[in-house]
Amino acid sequence: MDPSALNSPELERFLTEEKERAMVNEMVAKLTSACWDKCITGTPGSKLSSSESSCLSNCARSYMDMSLIIMKRFQSMN
Repeated sequence: MDPSALNSPELERFLTEEKERAMVNEMVAKLTSACWDKCITGTPGSKLSSSESSCLSNCARSYMDMSLIIMKRFQSMN
């Protein structure tokens, strides 16, 4: 294998995109788990109640807002 291929811009871009994709997947998994545990208190039925739906929506919004604040804080440190 050509050693220069390991340092190519395409490979770096691919790796960056994969890392970002993995971070998004991890964030969605954490959000789903945290909000589900917080908002779904009983055995779920065939559909969510209005209070469960509202709770999940607010929880997800708060989680995303906080994640954005943290991400911006890390970016400003660099």
